[in-house]
Amino acid sequence: MSHAIQDRPVTVASRPGSLSHARLPRWTPAAIAAGSIAAGIGIGLAAGWHSKIQWGMIAALLFVLVTYAVTTKVEGSRQAKDRVATSLVWVCFVLAVVPLLSLAWVTVSKGMSVLDGYFLTHSMNGVLDAEAGGGVYHALLGTIEQVAIATLIAAPIGLLTAVYLVEYGGGKLAQAVTFFVDVMTGIPSIVAGLFVLATWNLMLGFGPSGFAGAMALSILMMPVVVRSTEEMLKLVPNELREASLALGIPKWRTILKVVLPTAIGGITTGVMLAVARITGETAPVLLLVFGTKLINPNPFEGAQSSLPLYVYEQFAVGTDAAMARAWGAALVLIAFVMILNLVARGIARWKAPKTAR
Repeated sequence: MSHAIQDRPVTVASRPGSLSHARLPRWTPAAIAAGSIAAGIGIGLAAGWHSKIQWGMIAALLFVLVTYAVTTKVEGSRQAKDRVATSLVWVCFVLAVVPLLSLAWVTVSKGMSVLDGYFLTHSMNGVLDAEAGGGVYHALLGTIEQVAIATLIAAPIGLLTAVYLVEYGGGKLAQAVTFFVDVMTGIPSIVAGLFVLATWNLMLGFGPSGFAGAMALSILMMPVVVRSTEEMLKLVPNELREASLALGIPKWRTILKVVLPTAIGGITTGVMLAVARITGETAPVLLLVFGTKLINPNPFEGAQSSLPLYVYEQFAVGTDAAMARAWGAALVLIAFVMILNLVARGIARWKAPKTAR
């Protein structure tokens, strides 16, 4: 009896499911995207719209709608919803990348016309704003010095504040510090510049200098450093702290030798991102540094220039030569920020904990 049951063939009723449905070819999204772009351009031209942004919005809308319709017809409504979600992600990605690539392309194409060794090694001394010639050396030197001083001020303070909030804080003082850090994150740059102007320049009587601008930039940089460092310290496993404390090592030494080295990659990235955030600020420099055409290597005395201020001044002139210098300085500024981000990523990878393979 048991052998008869075992030898009897077992039939399983097949149920229609997503695995048994027909599947669209892999090239379908690309084909739909190409067709949507062509249709968007055609509709835009037929309607007399000259804005490429309108063409792109029509193409994006057609891409989502056609993807849903085709997928529903072939694979079913459930799979269609999944593909529509994926399509929306891709559309948002493209909408974010296109302006960035457009900005980079315009800056590079217009800035390369003046970017050479002479432009990087000469200042505007003796050159009229309406004339051709001159360079960006004095502004680049001022930016490097001001950003370096701001980093030396803000990075240690932000790091120690984050260590206090994560490792020691827990009472009303920690809550107050967290609140003020959140408030400082949203402070406009002009307010930081006015604060330093009122205290350093008007109350204490100091004149314009790169150091005054650096203090305003450090105010903008501190909350970014605190927030990024705080998040990196929270990612350090508590088991590492407990193991170190169990060996009788003091807490301060545990933080110094265990916690900080573990999170140093993320901390460095956060500091570099904060540096990139303040590098393009113009308002504090305009209030406190004033700008000059001369090379001033002393950031503690006399007016200085910076790349954002140089770009603003040259764009305000409006002549062809000044506009070319402005685009060249903007390209130098973008390259400077990009180099900082690449350095941050390199340090983060170099200092990242090595996993055993």
